[in-house]
Amino acid sequence: MKHLLPTATATDERHRDARVAILPVGSFEQHGDHLPLITDTVVACAIARELADVYPVLLLPPITLSCSHEHGAWAGTTSISARTLFSIVIDVYESIARSGLSALAIVNGHGGNYVLGNVVQEANAKGQRMALFPQRADWDDARKAGRLVTSTSEDMHAGEIETSILLHVAPELVRHGYESADHLADDRRHLLTTGMEAYTRTGVIGRPSLGTAEKGKAVLTSLVQSFAEVLRVLDQAPPRL
Repeated sequence: MKHLLPTATATDERHRDARVAILPVGSFEQHGDHLPLITDTVVACAIARELADVYPVLLLPPITLSCSHEHGAWAGTTSISARTLFSIVIDVYESIARSGLSALAIVNGHGGNYVLGNVVQEANAKGQRMALFPQRADWDDARKAGRLVTSTSEDMHAGEIETSILLHVAPELVRHGYESADHLADDRRHLLTTGMEAYTRTGVIGRPSLGTAEKGKAVLTSLVQSFAEVLRVLDQAPPRL
């Protein structure tokens, strides 16, 4: 597994002369019995690392705690409030802007971080430059590229796509048993009220048995390609004064 933390020096970054910073946002939450609590952070960092290998961006260290309240019934899960996450991202943006960068792209690895969409909306309304990646369409494209069997809705948590990405970038983190850990719960309309425990005993909602390293590699390759459009939009969007 590549370093979760960036290892560039200040000299490296001066030569890179990046205009956009990449901020991975993960979580520390249960992912069934076969994936670690840091899964979302590993996913966000894997995507961000792939982006930094292709595009001239400043790779920031990840935010490793976020809004995982729906997983609170499981041991180990730890959350911060939405307002705290909001404030951290704004602080990061203001810091990179003072150092001369023009935009921040948030790479979100946890679907429950709904507040990040609001951060990005408000920032751009104020004339700042911020983007949230991947969006639903980016994930859909990546699933097609990886020939995944499940849909985004069906494969909500610790399923085919997350297991595939970890099998590709950090197979040593995937525990035995994922081959028989499938659990489906397609109707989750009360999730925000009841939490995950109302829909799964193991913490899994999806089909991890379908995960392969080859799928994980294809998913990341697709996301790297999709990010080119994010950089274009960040560069061309006029300021709102």
